[in-house]
Amino acid sequence: MKRVIFISYRRDDSEGEAGRLYDDLVRTYGDQSVFMDVAGIAPGVDFRQAIDDNVAGCGVCLVMLGPQWATITGSTGQRRLDDPNDFVRLEVSSALRRNIPVIPVLVHDARMPHPEQLPEEIRELAYRNSVEISHARWNSDVQLLVDALKPYVEATRLTETQPVHATVPVQLPPPVAPQGQTPVPPSKLPQILGISVTVFVLLGAGIVWMALHGGNHAPAPASGAPSQAVSAPKAAAGSPSASLAGTWHSNRAKNGGHGPVELRITGTDPAYQVEVLADCPQGECSWGTQPVIFVEGEGTARWLPRLALADVAGKRVARVTLRPAGALLNMEIQNSWTVDGQSKRNRADVDFSREP
Repeated sequence: MKRVIFISYRRDDSEGEAGRLYDDLVRTYGDQSVFMDVAGIAPGVDFRQAIDDNVAGCGVCLVMLGPQWATITGSTGQRRLDDPNDFVRLEVSSALRRNIPVIPVLVHDARMPHPEQLPEEIRELAYRNSVEISHARWNSDVQLLVDALKPYVEATRLTETQPVHATVPVQLPPPVAPQGQTPVPPSKLPQILGISVTVFVLLGAGIVWMALHGGNHAPAPASGAPSQAVSAPKAAAGSPSASLAGTWHSNRAKNGGHGPVELRITGTDPAYQVEVLADCPQGECSWGTQPVIFVEGEGTARWLPRLALADVAGKRVARVTLRPAGALLNMEIQNSWTVDGQSKRNRADVDFSREP
């Protein structure tokens, strides 16, 4: 089986977590489906080409980001990311250039780097939705990542494990459908037969009606007379073909409690950019903008609201799932945070109506 999960990491930044994640993924998908280290490159081989070849064979690239990932320096004092031959830079650049899904994996309370911190060729990494794996929730966090990677990897029966429910969200690009597989259209024979029966029934009814009424019937309208146009029904907000782009307002009354009151959505189905505006004592304030990809009628992403001291101290994470429901857009929020070392969670549902 081709190695389809590529793990990129820095030894001095996240080697322990990368090795542990590698072991967990191998237990599920097998060691032929996970590639982590370029240390096995043979002497005399161009390491740039070897890295590019390894990345080319993967279906998804996990980039392990610790606190020093973007700032760590080499023996000369130069930042490693500024070196065009830096292994990590080459790995990320190769994946982005090939449009391979790239997932930043945050460890040790790391934060995503700002675009200006990154070389031009890997700047897109700053806009990829990330996953956080913590020591306190390692098993559940990893299991959710394992489940999210399943569209990209076909696990064998011998290595498949039982799922464990987790709470940390993962936002992945939709897997690309295999080429060359054209769906077989359903047979139209039942439809043709049905139409034929209907035509014969209508003809028979018409003959009987004309016999009873002596052939008298209203004249057809003149060719120049206007006819009433029949317009196609507009797609409802909950239908898969309806665009969610626009401004949506919460149906709840504002109370200054930092809850979401407005969604500003841009993009086209199924990929959108969603900004969440909350109700703060000083007025509306933003949770920020995240990419949301809708699959089978719902889209999920993660926000890190930092609107109150409790959000900052508790490292609040808001897992948001959006579901169109008729003319409404339902927002399910699963909050998790820490108080005195104890994990806390709650859940809320908010309905939004589109701004006219």
